[in-house]
Amino acid sequence: MLPHLLFDFGGVIIDIDYDATPAAMRRISRAGSTIAYSQAQQSELFDLFETGHLSPAEFRAGLRAAYDLDATDTEIDAAWHAMLLEVPAERLALIGELRKQGHQTALLSNTNTLHIAEINRRLAAQYDFKNGIADVLDRVFYSQEVGLRKPGEEIFRHALNEMNWEAADTLFIEDSPQHVATARRLGLRVLHLAPPFTLTSALPEAIRAFPREYPSVNS
Repeated sequence: MLPHLLFDFGGVIIDIDYDATPAAMRRISRAGSTIAYSQAQQSELFDLFETGHLSPAEFRAGLRAAYDLDATDTEIDAAWHAMLLEVPAERLALIGELRKQGHQTALLSNTNTLHIAEINRRLAAQYDFKNGIADVLDRVFYSQEVGLRKPGEEIFRHALNEMNWEAADTLFIEDSPQHVATARRLGLRVLHLAPPFTLTSALPEAIRAFPREYPSVNS
């Protein structure tokens, strides 16, 4: 049987620079504050935004209060988007080819209203996508829409239930170790995209190795 493919977004399909946003935020902070946001962990403000409990206006207000930001909405949004890099065309082509081969595909992403809108704008400009990354996948699960986020188990269960997938039949492609740990605990197979591996360099071999995990990728 062909494995179902459950993709993370940042660091898997879109390139991410996790250091760029804290650096950009420091430049607009009167106190030179460093925001509590990284690949490994983040403060409650970011959790609330990524689970749909804060509007963009409330998020910006929270940033201004917590980090003494002296900036317009546009400047804050630009700093927040600084981490977002490119979506390489070869990754989209690979996903498209795998779908033609019969793989079912879905996205499971911790994200927020502002990032979704910005990425959709870029994908529309570069690739003429009408519905963002949903144009190349069978289903998209965003934390801010589901109201749950990784590494919690419930968002994984939600995605599997919605897709009618069994964990053992699913390959989860992810770059963050804490999310990898939850997926493994729930019985999913995992492709951990630790550098220098990328989606195009590692996923085909991981599929060939399935249900074993691709041993060349560090965990």
